[in-house]
Amino acid sequence: MGIVGPNGAGKSTLLKVIARVSRPTEGRLRLRGRVAPLLELGAGFDYEMTGRENVFLNGTVLGFSRKDMARRLDRIVDFSGIGEFIDAPVRTYSSGMVARLGFAVATDVRPEILIIDEVLAVGDADFQKKSAARIREFREGGSTILVVSHSPVSIKSLCNRVLWLCLLYTSHLPGPPAADRHPALQLHRRRPGRTPVSYTHLDVYKRQI
Repeated sequence: MGIVGPNGAGKSTLLKVIARVSRPTEGRLRLRGRVAPLLELGAGFDYEMTGRENVFLNGTVLGFSRKDMARRLDRIVDFSGIGEFIDAPVRTYSSGMVARLGFAVATDVRPEILIIDEVLAVGDADFQKKSAARIREFREGGSTILVVSHSPVSIKSLCNRVLWLCLLYTSHLPGPPAADRHPALQLHRRRPGRTPVSYTHLDVYKRQI
């Protein structure tokens, strides 16, 4: 499922609540299955530690033992393309290298729920294709994929449903947004032979200050 909407509507906040990084101020969240969150570049990394040390650190956060991560290390390094830089401090990495390593760690084992917040826009074209192929493999294997993106291409290629998150103010309540005009949906629907994306409209109310 893709999550789209204007800046400030709460897309990233919603993902953080689902990932249990933030707690909801109201309501209740129920999750079933292991969650692999890719919320922001370098989240959970200690930039003074090496890439290898961060692999084990992130593995612990995701609930894996050191023995598990040692068994997966070579596979993670190979997928990320980090190579010999795995033993260099992460502060020396480019943003693309950090994104590739974080993605490789989080997706080495298929999660029941994969949360992606714009991180696929980082990295070279080859890695973007490789990561998109892995996400499609997870989806076909039954994983739930939640994607926040401003890229119509990403939404079109990864999602068959879209949640439109609309920010409204209590002092001014316009009619429902023209969700059909969102570029992600337009791009998908213009192409013949493609199954139309279905969307759900969710209003988020905020008090006008």
